[in-house]
Amino acid sequence: MVSDMVINLQGPLVLVGAGKMGSAMLAGWLDKGLAPKDIFVRDPSPAPDVAKLIADKGIGLNASVSALAARRPAVVVLAVKPQLMGAVLPELAELVSPDTLFISIAAGTSLFGLKELLGEDVRVVRAMPNTPASVGRGMTVCFANPLVSASQRNLADALLQAVGDVGWVDSEPLIDAVTAISGSGPAYVFYLAECMAAAGEALGLTHELSMQLARATVSGAGEMLHQLPDDAATLRKNVTSPGGTTAAALDVLMGEGGLSPLMRRAAAAARDRARELGK
Repeated sequence: MVSDMVINLQGPLVLVGAGKMGSAMLAGWLDKGLAPKDIFVRDPSPAPDVAKLIADKGIGLNASVSALAARRPAVVVLAVKPQLMGAVLPELAELVSPDTLFISIAAGTSLFGLKELLGEDVRVVRAMPNTPASVGRGMTVCFANPLVSASQRNLADALLQAVGDVGWVDSEPLIDAVTAISGSGPAYVFYLAECMAAAGEALGLTHELSMQLARATVSGAGEMLHQLPDDAATLRKNVTSPGGTTAAALDVLMGEGGLSPLMRRAAAAARDRARELGK
């Protein structure tokens, strides 16, 4: 559940990159009451709807780094594509100070890589969000370098909770495991819905009804996981009558070579690929 944690800024917030994830966070911050005058966006070509939001709210757009440095930002959120980090970050080194927290959501960019681009003294939190952040139901997992203070960690938590739940790991390599589960995970769920719909068609249902059933079932079950206190195993058992139709299906899904070992192999492949991309 998304927290009502208050975002307490001691200086401006600079958002670098206003693509899908950056703009989702921007909308979340505004919904949480962050003052537009405290937000500055750097993006050479924001999408029309994002450009309109920035203009309508009076948010600063594309101020120079020197002008931003003079305002002593409390936080700089790096939301540019990983392949652009090498070009964008060096010019932001002027913003590095003990009072400025950098939050990077660029997949595959390590803390070591960020320090090489921004300098040894950067206070940085590496965060891995996922796409449901665009509807306020994201999951973000973070790791902070040793220079990040307790108050800066709390600030990162509050900012990221504006678009969903937040967790922390105590070892940076675990971010690759997070990528394999929650980062890539929405695609697994979407594929599950595809497969369910295809199975419905194979049983004689129309394409439209099969997809409607799959969408409603996946989203409804997800909402039960979100709202109810029971864990997934308990919820599964609650809807499985001995000898019934659900049990018959689960005998296949939970049998030898079923969904559990397949998901383990899939997650391991995603983790291994994340490691490769981070080198």
